[in-house]
Amino acid sequence: MDKNTWIGFLLIAAIIVGFTMLNRPSKEELARRQHEQDSIALLQMAEMESQRISDSLQLVAGTAAGETKEVETEVKPEEQWLTLENEKVRLTLSTYGGVIQRAELKEYHASGDSVNPLCLFRADESSYGFTLVTINNRILHTSNLVFTPVESGDKNKAVLRWQGANEGAWLDFVYELSEDYMVRFTLVPHNLQAELAQNINSLEFQWRQLIPQQEQGRKFEERYAQLQYMLVGGDMEKLSESKDDSRKESARVKWIGYKDQFFSTVLIADEAFTSSQFTSTVQPKHSGYIKEYSTHASVPFDLTGKSTTGFRFYCGPNHYHTLKAYDEGVEKDERLHLNELVPLGWKIVSWINTALVIPMFDLFTSWGLHIGIVILLMTIVIKLIILPFVFVSYKSSAKMRALKPQLDAINEKYPADKMQERQAATMQLYQQAGVSPMSGCLPMIFQFPVLMAMFWFLPTAIELRGKSLFWADDLSTYDAVFHWGFNIPLLGDHLSLFCLLMTICNMAYTYITMQSQATDPNMKFMKYMMYAMPLMFLFIFNDYAAGLSYYYLVSLFFTILQTMIFRWTLNDEKMLAEIEANKKKKAGKPKSGFMERLEKMQREQQRLAREQAKAANKRR
Repeated sequence: MDKNTWIGFLLIAAIIVGFTMLNRPSKEELARRQHEQDSIALLQMAEMESQRISDSLQLVAGTAAGETKEVETEVKPEEQWLTLENEKVRLTLSTYGGVIQRAELKEYHASGDSVNPLCLFRADESSYGFTLVTINNRILHTSNLVFTPVESGDKNKAVLRWQGANEGAWLDFVYELSEDYMVRFTLVPHNLQAELAQNINSLEFQWRQLIPQQEQGRKFEERYAQLQYMLVGGDMEKLSESKDDSRKESARVKWIGYKDQFFSTVLIADEAFTSSQFTSTVQPKHSGYIKEYSTHASVPFDLTGKSTTGFRFYCGPNHYHTLKAYDEGVEKDERLHLNELVPLGWKIVSWINTALVIPMFDLFTSWGLHIGIVILLMTIVIKLIILPFVFVSYKSSAKMRALKPQLDAINEKYPADKMQERQAATMQLYQQAGVSPMSGCLPMIFQFPVLMAMFWFLPTAIELRGKSLFWADDLSTYDAVFHWGFNIPLLGDHLSLFCLLMTICNMAYTYITMQSQATDPNMKFMKYMMYAMPLMFLFIFNDYAAGLSYYYLVSLFFTILQTMIFRWTLNDEKMLAEIEANKKKKAGKPKSGFMERLEKMQREQQRLAREQAKAANKRR
């Protein structure tokens, strides 16, 4: 292509980028749209409720045995709402069903909305209740009952009462909000012996909730949205996060968590749930919801009111320290382990996260540093920790490279049919030169778990949510600089810049590494594969959190830098001189016990091989 063609391509690209940036809606515009949608939803709910009440006032005519009789339908009183709130949450309670109808987190916002508090669920997205059996075998569901507010005298406490048919018989739903994200929910019966069946010692409990999409990247949010529960005793169980799933649980369950990527609604029983059945259903992509969770279980219930049935609702963020704090000062057998809602990887990876990564992250953030500087400092510390192992590995590789002419001579002296002699001579050369072929594996042994720890920690660290760096508005999701409006297999409908820069840096590192290694001309395919591997990361990490791609970018940059320093300080001439010095030192020394055992094993293998060859010749 000539110069004019290249200029034309550049102008077209500039026009596309400019058009995309100019037509991107502002945060204020997104907030206004969200507010309009919420207002329309509230009006629709009001119209539906008005229609329901209007229908209930009509007389329903039915024909039976040629006669028409009128059936009167009970009219529900007007719905009332109560509010419990502190500095962190605002809970709206409804007299219809006596439930928490809306939960808002004041310190957080949904993606694209910087004005309104983040809403965990609304009236039409969550419902829960208990099944009551009356003394005359009628079935009542508390979600269909009308409760009456009762003055509690405490601004952080709300009492909703269902009045039975008999005077002096009622059931109270009591909500008490703490100073954080936890609200106590208690069922308090009073004189219900004349209302409910006498053999009741438990209640059937139903809980359903839709999980709205709160983040920009739906694909990544789906990966962390999961129904999770803990059995009495501490064992954790999870339903599938990638497909529809259901499970029946016969063991006693302590708590049930309806989890999103960064937020959860958790119901904790004072005693336990029994005979539980859980369902998780993936929602359509354009529905605005990620999952729908439902639970059917039994809970203990004392009809006399001598003991109450109690729960705690946690409506808050999946923040490790916030969840961990609920186990402080608690006996080991009574701990909730809510911090398990924050995925930190497999056992060894989780241990690295809790012992190294999280304390280091907390230390740097406590200094008031920008999140980009925090990740940079963490990268430097991790690189310094593994630097000695990387140096040993590089030095071993340099020695192996310097020994290549001598290894080629051994291969010529002992052809492929004398593999054992070749191995013995090679091991003897390694011992004389002071080279260990296994030393190259040491950095990966120590570095891989740390890399995996960061892989798990950064995408789930709620501290990154909403934090900007350079062009990325939110480090907890992808930093798309191009949207093309259609889906490309494996890549998606956008291109993330941090991911692209990481891929370029990774390919540069591969090039530098390949230049320092002698490759077999007959193995060109493997060389191309080495370049294909970094390119695959573009497709793998394009949807991942920008904070994670930024960490890998910085880590690769420091890796290239230290490789260049090693190459400058450890050249082939120095390595050959060190190898010759090692040979002279070990020339008069006895062989190590390991080498003696290895040579003895090789001699034994050679003897057995000769005997087998003789036996084969005799049979012929």
